[in-house]
Amino acid sequence: MAVDKIDLLRRKKEKLALGGGEERIKKQHTQGKLTALERLRYLFDENTFVELDAFIKNRCTDFGMDKLDIEGESVVTGYGRVDGRLVYAFSQDFTVTGGALGEMHARKVVKVMDAAVKVGAPIVGLNDSGGARIQEAVDALSGYGDLFYRNAIYSGVVPQISAIMGPCAGGAVYSPALTDFIFMVDQTSQMFITGPQVIKTVTGELISAEDLGGAMTHNKISGNVHFISDSDQDCIDQIRRLISFLPSNNLEKTPRLPNSDDPNRHIEQFDTLIPDNPNKPYDIHEVILPIIDNGDFMEYQPYFATNLITGLARINGQAIGIVANQPTMMAGCLDINAGDKAARFIRTCDSFNIPLLTFVDVPGFLPGSAQEYGGIIRHGAKILYAYSEANVPKVTLITRKAYGGAYVAMCSKSLGADMVFAWPTAEIAVMGSEGAVNIIFKNDISKADNKEETKKRILEEYKAEFATPYKAAERGFVDDVIEPKTTRQRIIDAFSMLEGKREKRPAKKHGNMPL
Repeated sequence: MAVDKIDLLRRKKEKLALGGGEERIKKQHTQGKLTALERLRYLFDENTFVELDAFIKNRCTDFGMDKLDIEGESVVTGYGRVDGRLVYAFSQDFTVTGGALGEMHARKVVKVMDAAVKVGAPIVGLNDSGGARIQEAVDALSGYGDLFYRNAIYSGVVPQISAIMGPCAGGAVYSPALTDFIFMVDQTSQMFITGPQVIKTVTGELISAEDLGGAMTHNKISGNVHFISDSDQDCIDQIRRLISFLPSNNLEKTPRLPNSDDPNRHIEQFDTLIPDNPNKPYDIHEVILPIIDNGDFMEYQPYFATNLITGLARINGQAIGIVANQPTMMAGCLDINAGDKAARFIRTCDSFNIPLLTFVDVPGFLPGSAQEYGGIIRHGAKILYAYSEANVPKVTLITRKAYGGAYVAMCSKSLGADMVFAWPTAEIAVMGSEGAVNIIFKNDISKADNKEETKKRILEEYKAEFATPYKAAERGFVDDVIEPKTTRQRIIDAFSMLEGKREKRPAKKHGNMPL
């Protein structure tokens, strides 16, 4: 008798593992996609995945739902190990009712979210769903509400990571949007509130699903997504890599890995990296990559707001977040999109105790009516707010231009930077030398017999006196002017010194960020 029951259990589990059946699995593979269960097995260390709630079924009886066999409620949930660390996950099964979310589907997801927070482990959601299960009506909508609520309440408690691995529409996109990190797979995933057919019906606009909500659309144009992948496997590999930089919860420090890169390594090319012409660009990656351990940099939103670089790296084995102006794009000016990108990344790092390293070469905020009308004041203020709010260790390096309000915004001493270094090539001022001379010495130049010669002489004198890091250093806004080649050594030392940082803030419910 017992043997028969065990055989029955095995048959049931084998059937569950097939999801929507072999034909639909074959179709999934033909589209270059893994199944829900295959994705989870690829995510977790070998033989560590434990499935939960495999036998749950919906209780809807309308529209013939009671006669359908919806295996696993179109989602596979459970936990396992990623590089030995506990992680919870759910994976929507597109082979079963298109991965549509119903009441019990949502309940399975909610259960793993609650369990993850209870034990302080990251949550990974592998999304492949057409949205709410229409037959379940308000029960399905309520299920989405349960997800959204937990995404918000658990924000900043454990890392929440989402991957869009198929077509996700309507309510299916809002839960990922509330999480900390979002991945998309190129050419096989889309996300949008209303699909091409609805748009055509309502507005008459003709647009493909890929152009409307494809991976590159959201990575480059909307900025809704943080990473793009070539395939399901590449996406999951990137998720595993991301987890290696993150603590399991907000009470832990970031993981420290063994470091094979000499912390005292000098970087000789830095001494000649900055062009003599202040208007000539250079790639800030040429500064970032030699400083971090083994040049290992996981760039965040690499296709969006490319005038600002953000990403995760390690310095002497310690995970850090990097924010940097990019002189090769718009001269490194801050604009609306850069404000959103920087603020979101800074706050994510601060939520999970990830120290911040900021590289400054910024001539100002981008001028123009389009920026002003678009709310650059509000969007730029997000950077000010995020840096001021962050109480993780903050180290800043000024390589060249640091002008005006943009200098203040890029983690200046005034916004709470713990250590500010400057290279001898740094220019810290209200504005560029020529603009300052035109304002300050306007009368002297206009009265001179030889206006061009007078302006040239005054400009040279002004540059020698003020287009340097030394005035700021005299006032204590720069802690040290350093030899560029020693930068890695000095930054490692600064973060080591700041490991025990403790900073109390006024008690409050929460701040009111300029959104």
